Parts: sequence; C-alpha cells; structure tokens
Amino acid sequence: MQSTMIIVRPAPRNKSRALIQFDTLRIPAAIGRSGRTVTKLEGDGATPVASMKVLHGFRRGEKPLRLQTPLSLRRIGAEMLWCDQPDHPSYNRLVKAPFRPSHEEMKRADGLYDVCLVLDWNVRSRARNRGSAIFFHMIKPGYEPTAGCVAVHPRDMRRLLPFIRKGTVVRVL
Repeated sequence: MQSTMIIVRPAPRNKSRALIQFDTLRIPAAIGRSGRTVTKLEGDGATPVASMKVLHGFRRGEKPLRLQTPLSLRRIGAEMLWCDQPDHPSYNRLVKAPFRPSHEEMKRADGLYDVCLVLDWNVRSRARNRGSAIFFHMIKPGYEPTAGCVAVHPRDMRRLLPFIRKGTVVRVL
C-alpha cells in the first residue's frame, strides 16, 4: 500500500458513522455524535471536515498489543492528561496531573486510547474554542459515536498502523 491519505467518508443514514478508505481497504468507523462540521467548536460533538496530519501517537504500555508501525508511539502514563479548557494557556495540549482545569485522561479505563493518534486539528496553530483532542483511536463497542474523533475497531487499527507515518493525512469529507 502506497497511499499517504486516509479518507473518512460519511456513512449513509447515520451521521455518527463513517467509512474509511485507505488504498484498497474499506473500514467502518465512528465519528462525532453530531456528525461532521466545517465550523468546529469545543464541545459540539462534531468531527471537523478537514485534512489533518498525524502528528504523533500514544499507546497503553501494560497491554501487549504487538503493534507494528513506523510511527513513534509514546507510552501513556497515569499522569498524562489533555487540556480541553479553551481559556487555558495549555488548551489542546498534553498536560500532567495534578491539573485542575478541564481535561481528559489519556489512560482511559475503557481502552479507547490503547492506541491514540494525535491529528493536527487546532494543535500546531491553536485558536480558542476551535476544538481539542481530535484523535484517531479505538472504537467503543457497537461503533458508538465519539466526541469528535475518528474511531476504528482494534483489528482495523492493527491493519492500518503499519502504513501510518508522521504526516499521513486523515481527510474527513
């Protein structure tokens, strides 16, 4: 597979579902509970319609996933949080506990971030309230909607990871 772009197309009849196309692979996915949007705002539950580069990733270290990828994946520690408070200087950044402003834990008990790739949505060039923590991560059972991320089954993540590098584009249509 030579493609450097992952295409995320909306699925018919369900705004929170998508179909991922990567070269010859076609994979079901979940997106934001509010579907897609071109005007992403913090907390709107929508996945931004955009072309977003993969910047880096995280993985749970205590779960042996046998991942094959050229992408550098940092092991998630219990102290790792992601700031989602728009008026904080660390908005849409990795922060360390203890941290009082609004945030989400990277070491989730539900396994969603067992593999978590950070997409360049409002990361390199940040704007307050434009959305935070837009990741490519593992799916909830039943392909439940995300809060704005793109999520796939662990089996499909393992199929994609060998081809994902820093700079691979995830393009949400």
